[in-house]
Amino acid sequence: MSERPPISPRSPRAALEPEQVPPPPKRSDRARNPLVVAGNAIFTIIIVTMIGAGGLYVYGRQALDAPGPLQEDKIVNIPARAGKGDIAEKLASEGVIDANRWVFIGSVFALKASSELKPGEYLFQKNANLRDVIGTIVEGKVVQHSVTIPEGLTSEQIVGRLTENDIFTGSIREMPREGTLLPETYKFPRGTPREQVVQRMQQAQKRVLAEIWERRNADIPVKTPEQLVTLASIVEKETGKADERSRVASVFVNRLRQKMKLQSDPTIIYGIVGGKGTLGRPIKRSEIQQPSPYNTYVVEGLPPGPIANPGRASLEATANPARTRDLFFVADGTGGHTFTETYDAHQKNVAKLRVMEKAIQNDAVEPPEEAAAPAAPADANAATGTTPAKPAPAKQRARNVAPAPAPAARQGAAQTTTTTTPPVVQR
Repeated sequence: MSERPPISPRSPRAALEPEQVPPPPKRSDRARNPLVVAGNAIFTIIIVTMIGAGGLYVYGRQALDAPGPLQEDKIVNIPARAGKGDIAEKLASEGVIDANRWVFIGSVFALKASSELKPGEYLFQKNANLRDVIGTIVEGKVVQHSVTIPEGLTSEQIVGRLTENDIFTGSIREMPREGTLLPETYKFPRGTPREQVVQRMQQAQKRVLAEIWERRNADIPVKTPEQLVTLASIVEKETGKADERSRVASVFVNRLRQKMKLQSDPTIIYGIVGGKGTLGRPIKRSEIQQPSPYNTYVVEGLPPGPIANPGRASLEATANPARTRDLFFVADGTGGHTFTETYDAHQKNVAKLRVMEKAIQNDAVEPPEEAAAPAAPADANAATGTTPAKPAPAKQRARNVAPAPAPAARQGAAQTTTTTTPPVVQR
């Protein structure tokens, strides 16, 4: 039986005092090693970073794929040389993205698109998310504007239209040669230089002309592609009706074969005003026989060059005209033409037109607008076979008749009478 240590009596005061706590154990030398301390710190930083990165990843995914604030499709122009911050502010001001620019900038970095943002005009879809917005700018899906150049305009008129169109930039240094531009509908992004537009139209014309020239009827009296363009430009100005082009072309082809003058009124106008395209008044009697390299009432064969820029349809109709013996055509009063092989038959058609015009002139009622045919690109001569696709109203046509007598011997494809100058329609 072990002996217990003797109990030492303590005073009441000593009993109330706490017993002394033993000192903490000393840290081992290993725990105080600098390498261990550094390792613990690095491990802690890694854990915190991973947690932060995970949270940032989840937030980023949500920000990239969440529907955007845009309430409807919208076109926004991103200016050239705009930085990421500028683009973010532009998109935010247009309501494409939320106002927090740093989310956009961070998303650009996350998608590795910092150096791939392209300026331009973009169409953003309704509620487009941030990923789609950035993708659209990176891929350069700029808005394409449709620009339609009507057939039969002169180069000067086409340049005027391009100059007035504000989606293009820059100036055109030199006026394109007549007949070298292809009228068509083109698509261009905003900011395209006008010089580049002209070059594209010229390249298109060369390509189309080469294709049509290869498929031409070898019997037509046209020796070069340039002559084909010249004749096609006259056909283009004579009619705007698609179903008449090949037959109008056949009249001029037949006349060239028989060494007859073409006698086309649009060539008179071009000889007077050149590239301006429109005369602004009826053709005067004195101008019909006025000497001009382009006046086919005076010159033999084709004029020295085109009088406009013909479209693909007129080029094809001229390269492969209808097989007819027609030598004359005259307006039929409805926007089209009546074609004949003989001068006598032609004169009868002219007489019918005169009766129709006289009846309309005496009628005080204005004809309805729907009676007019589709618009044509230039001035023309109704009774000479050069009626535009949309003739002037009947009363205007009656007012535009030039009553002065014309030379009795004047004949040709555009001739209507040997006693009076034909009425001239001025649109």
